[in-house]
Amino acid sequence: MNTRTLPLFPLDVVIFPQGLLPLRIFEARYLDMVKECYRNNGEFGVVAALEGASSHFPFCEVGTAVRIVDFDVPEIGLINIRCLAQQRFRVHSATQQEDGLWLGEVAEIENDMALSLPDDLVRTADSLRHVINALLKQGFDKDTLPIAQPYLFDDCAWVANRWIELLNISLEQKQRFLELDSALVRLELVQDMFMEKERDS
Repeated sequence: MNTRTLPLFPLDVVIFPQGLLPLRIFEARYLDMVKECYRNNGEFGVVAALEGASSHFPFCEVGTAVRIVDFDVPEIGLINIRCLAQQRFRVHSATQQEDGLWLGEVAEIENDMALSLPDDLVRTADSLRHVINALLKQGFDKDTLPIAQPYLFDDCAWVANRWIELLNISLEQKQRFLELDSALVRLELVQDMFMEKERDS
């Protein structure tokens, strides 16, 4: 099994491949990390900081590698970045440096295969399209929208992943979605959540 070393950033967030993640960086260990990644077009790993999620680390073992696409220094000691998520991974081992930064030996998890939406799940894509159009009408543009182009409304994984990032559900629930290997199952569960909400309303 091929592994690589990634700096890890435990956060109260779960991000999926092709997802956008804005961050304000101010801790010294992470300032150094993002500067290094930006200079070298490198990646760092985002892992959910869920206590008790792993018997080995103080964060979840499945995370997502991200690459910095926007970098701004509004003042000394503060960096604003936007990251585009690349690929899921599993942490096999990790060590913590003296400055507190975690370095993980990770193995990549294959990205979801492209899969067209079945007819019974098309409504989930239509609803997502409506959300994006509503945000654009509210004055968001492609640089401030929380969803990156291209919009792949006919792809199971893309639609499911964007919904999971947007939904107001617990970090634990989002992490369980991230660890699912089937994009189709992910999307079916998202639709089940919508249907349950409709029944309750």
